Amino acid sequence: MKPTMEILTKLQENSKKNHEEVFTRLFRYMLRPDIYFIAYQHLYANKGAGTKGVNDDTADGFSEEYVTRIIEALRTESYRPTPVRRTYIQKANGKMRPLGLPTFTDKLVQEVMRMILEAVYEPIFSNYSHGFRPGRSCHTALAQLKHEFVGASWFIEGDIKGCFDNIDHAVLIRAIGKKIKDARFLKLVQLFLKAGYMEDWKYYGTYSGCPQGGILSPILANICLNELDNYIEVLKKDFDVRTPYRTTPEYRAICSKRTRLRKKAEQCEGEERERLIAEYKQETAKLLKTPAKLCNDKKLKYVRYADDFLIAVNGSKEDCEWIKAKLTDFIHDELNMELSQEKTLITHSNSPARFLGYDVRVRRSQQVKPWKNCKQRTMNNTVELLIPLQAKIEKFLLSHGIAKQRADNGKLEPCKRDTLLRLTDLEIVATYDAELRGICNYYYLASNYRSLNYFSYLMEYSCLKTLARKHKTKISKIYDKYRAGAKRWGIPYETKAGMKRWYLTKFNEIDGKRSEDIVPQSISIFAKSKTTFDDRLKAKVCELCGRTDADKYEIHHVNKVKNLQGKELWEQIMIAKRRKTMVVCYDCHQQIHHGFKKKVTL
Repeated sequence: MKPTMEILTKLQENSKKNHEEVFTRLFRYMLRPDIYFIAYQHLYANKGAGTKGVNDDTADGFSEEYVTRIIEALRTESYRPTPVRRTYIQKANGKMRPLGLPTFTDKLVQEVMRMILEAVYEPIFSNYSHGFRPGRSCHTALAQLKHEFVGASWFIEGDIKGCFDNIDHAVLIRAIGKKIKDARFLKLVQLFLKAGYMEDWKYYGTYSGCPQGGILSPILANICLNELDNYIEVLKKDFDVRTPYRTTPEYRAICSKRTRLRKKAEQCEGEERERLIAEYKQETAKLLKTPAKLCNDKKLKYVRYADDFLIAVNGSKEDCEWIKAKLTDFIHDELNMELSQEKTLITHSNSPARFLGYDVRVRRSQQVKPWKNCKQRTMNNTVELLIPLQAKIEKFLLSHGIAKQRADNGKLEPCKRDTLLRLTDLEIVATYDAELRGICNYYYLASNYRSLNYFSYLMEYSCLKTLARKHKTKISKIYDKYRAGAKRWGIPYETKAGMKRWYLTKFNEIDGKRSEDIVPQSISIFAKSKTTFDDRLKAKVCELCGRTDADKYEIHHVNKVKNLQGKELWEQIMIAKRRKTMVVCYDCHQQIHHGFKKKVTL
């Protein structure tokens, strides 16, 4: 039997070659055991693999029988998704975002469905969509708009009210049904959408939306919003007006006058020649300030990341109002959702528009620089990405207690973080280093990137103050204690290779480095026909007691190897192998969870 991943790769190639192809028999691939081992391979290393839903089902206990039960339930159409467990996380604005945590069985089935849907839809998604897609990121979206939005006059900042919570199930199923004509597969998608959620041990039905936290939700949202992408492509064709390149009458008049002055200057001498050259220079200065092209063409550009999108318009404000009205009607009538009129802003491109945490604007610069064999206003009409220092960086520093504002001049100064005092010195430095690297790496596309140098200083001295407070001493003594060279300090820690130091990264070590995630990558599905879990389970050898004649073998899973204390033999084996999983016989697995009656030895 051909491995399922090879079949999915072929499906992806067919979808790429023929965007109009309809797929009719996808559910059968969910009845093949090998795809579940690959799905488990994708899931087991995630932090949420050990997180419980409404029951005790987690990544621990996975086995061949586990897969067989799922397949049998799917074959007989008796499989019913369990309601998700509702929990909340805090958003940046202080509000709470609801998350739905499924059971591990549902995660596994959703991962298989995601792999199938990705094979079908990834080749046909818009090139201007970047959210929750392999090979794409926030940086690919920002790099694309930096290239595409050159010369834009206006921005439209799109905001759909509660997009994930308000996706209409009928609209979504209709959108999937255009590409997939498989009744059983569509029914399974509907079952997951209608599974409901449990909150405070009370059941609530779901009549719209995709639960955030589900594996299937991102690709389902992209399928729904792909309808918006396609509509904007149609709108772009109707809106764009490309006119021949024509210069303005004023520009032509100045060019003609310069030509006449140059010819006269070549024929004259003395003071008359100097006068003509001075006049020629005055006309050249005027030429640089005069628009050369008649700006009567129209152009629309678009970039989307998940439910956030930004439209650049080369036209008038009235054109933007028309586009906004068209989008409002389409989102309301076709997607059965609502475009927020208050948050969907029309902004002149000279003023910054907020997108993915960056401020985006189009430069208006008259500065002339040498370029090739002439001089040009090289920065004019180019897109500039800026770090919103006050809204993002200062807010981060103040909210995390890293810095405080001085009363006399309002400047920021570093301060200790009491919340980290219980951590070890190494953990404190690692926390600061992760935050510093994360922010600097995310904002490396910004033109004011070097303004993060002061942010780096505040992080370093807040870290030193925290360590000094922990040890009840001075910063200078902490610096001397951990000094490593003339101007460096770091926390020593021991590894198998010997002693190493964890240094707090300095800004100049990050500055100048460029990530490689600004170009969208086309990711093809490729996986081995067998996974290590498949091989290990079929070997039928208990990795704890060595037994080979057991009726059932399961995978024992832990969330983090570093949390193991090494008191029991199974802990010592997992620590030695540095693995989060261990194939054990059923008896050993029960004893791991419920206590060993007798000492297991190898």
